[in-house]
Amino acid sequence: MQGVGYRYFAEQVARELRIGGWVRNDDDGTVQVYAVGTPEKLSEFAARLWQGPRWAEVRGVDESEAAIENTSSFSVRQ
Repeated sequence: MQGVGYRYFAEQVARELRIGGWVRNDDDGTVQVYAVGTPEKLSEFAARLWQGPRWAEVRGVDESEAAIENTSSFSVRQ
């Protein structure tokens, strides 16, 4: 998924939806996203992640619960 602007797409959508968290590329070529928000906002976020940016080919989105981190904004991590 790397090289198509997916991280910046995720950041833009998260900011539109006012979701906190982060996004980063993993060494295996996948993108990991951590998001904090209401169930409704997280559902919309996941739906948008399935679409991805114009040049992306999204093959899957796996969702799981994680411990809540103290984050009020959304960032791209390297």
